[in-house]
Amino acid sequence: MGAMLQAIAVWLSPLHLIEASFGVFILAAAISYGFELFSKITGHGHYEIADAVASIIGAGIGMALVFALVFAF
Repeated sequence: MGAMLQAIAVWLSPLHLIEASFGVFILAAAISYGFELFSKITGHGHYEIADAVASIIGAGIGMALVFALVFAF
């Protein structure tokens, strides 16, 4: 998720990489926690904040890989 969102942000706003990266991180965190909140409200699945944290960390790693590729090429 993080890599895909970061790639879209780089494509849409190549001159503002830091601002776009911050926005992507906030969006990835909102999506990750949103899924957990949906599980809590509806009762489908299980609600664990650790899952949201792990998803945010994974998104950050994906974002870092895309960010590194942008500067490598």
